[in-house]
Amino acid sequence: MSFTFISPPEPESNRKLAYLGLAVLLYVGVLLLPTPAGLTASGQVALGLLVLVIVLWISECVSPANSAIVLTGAAVLGLMGHPLRAGGPAMSSTAALTTMLTGFSSTAVLLVAAALFLAVALKLTGLDRRVALLVMSKVGISPSRLILGAMLVGFVLALFIPSATARVGAVIPIMVGVTAALGLPVTSSLGATLMIVTASACSIFNMAVKTGAAQNLISLNFMEQAFGHTISWGGWFVTALPFTVAMCVVLYLAAILVLRPEVPAKAEAEARLADEVAKLGPVTPAERRLMVVAVLLLVMWSTEGTLHRFDTTTITQLGIALLLMPRIGVMHWSQAEKLVPWGTIILFAAGISLGTLMATTGAAAWLAQVTLGQLGLGALPVFMVVGALSLFSIVLHLGFASATGLASTLIPIMIAFAQTLPVGREVAFGIVLIQSFVVSFGFILPTNAPQNMLCYGTGAFSIAQFAKVGVIVTIAGWLLIMLLSAPLWPMMGVL
Repeated sequence: MSFTFISPPEPESNRKLAYLGLAVLLYVGVLLLPTPAGLTASGQVALGLLVLVIVLWISECVSPANSAIVLTGAAVLGLMGHPLRAGGPAMSSTAALTTMLTGFSSTAVLLVAAALFLAVALKLTGLDRRVALLVMSKVGISPSRLILGAMLVGFVLALFIPSATARVGAVIPIMVGVTAALGLPVTSSLGATLMIVTASACSIFNMAVKTGAAQNLISLNFMEQAFGHTISWGGWFVTALPFTVAMCVVLYLAAILVLRPEVPAKAEAEARLADEVAKLGPVTPAERRLMVVAVLLLVMWSTEGTLHRFDTTTITQLGIALLLMPRIGVMHWSQAEKLVPWGTIILFAAGISLGTLMATTGAAAWLAQVTLGQLGLGALPVFMVVGALSLFSIVLHLGFASATGLASTLIPIMIAFAQTLPVGREVAFGIVLIQSFVVSFGFILPTNAPQNMLCYGTGAFSIAQFAKVGVIVTIAGWLLIMLLSAPLWPMMGVL
């Protein structure tokens, strides 16, 4: 008798399978519950899907792209036979699938895809590395200057790269190189400081730039659908500017006072950094062309709605078209398609589909009423409402590893709740806009954001070190939101 030996699954595989099974069981369990008063059958399916993806995203038992596929399949099975809206016809499998594919037709998805192509262009030309090295070589070799340099690099890259993971992935080797150039191990106080600042500054600049993170675009997509208007690239930047500048100051002070980085004599380090810059060689023609396109994009983004009527998505698409053209551009499709994180785009579209489903079926409004509506926030001043909602978001973020997933889950609920408040449409829009900033609050745990995990993977710092700085930054950020919501943002017309 012959037999084939089959290796037992790895413990990690067992764990992931258990979480996947739990997610499916919870989804089925929600569907089997009696439909609550005020909620349609399709709304109940939407809530079940929300529970399903929350477990998938928190546990990371499947990849982001796989979670989107699981979500779509479960949605079709759940929605079949139910009307999308009360009084409508029962949906077939085709109608249910069409409903769950609406996110793929969103202009926000197209913008994310285009921005990721821009990130690929920076990577292929090496312009991201050149910018990072030049900045770090010019700021000077002292703890305070190196921290400022890390922040400056993060800000410059955030203007053009919408992926926090991609930005941090480009910066980490530079920071490791700076630490090594000073003759220090990556686990030194300086190494820990630069890595923590790199990760945390990335989260701050996610909030600063409209195109800096996918979660911003997810939030804006939902807000456009609900309120009928949006905010320009420049409007977003100006609104977020006082907050992000203050957050950078807090991060700088926290890093200096808590981590106390130290450096040795600077002469050798400066020489090594100069060598690294020299190895880059002269600026290539491709880099020059990319710099021209990047500057044009920045000018067009910042003047959106004032000097021209092109929206952010259209501007970015035209820029990518230039970068893909023969001789004029810097890359071709066969290069780009291998480096673009398509899973991110799929997850982004699926998240929009889920949020749209929750809004359409009334599930978001029902959930907002039974949760946030019970807190009695409607009678409070606007700045206290903003503070309470922000605290709710910060606590919820502790369980999420993806700000994109958090935005897909939370923003539709925030919109539904804001629409119940005794405030005007513009103020409600501003309340949700501020919550779209808070979605990027991934400061406390390394698991709160992918960029945190990348930096943590270098071994430069402990969880305790990260949390010490992160708690300070988070508390200060929450207080700043309360402060700005009282005098400044109302004066700016945001609230």
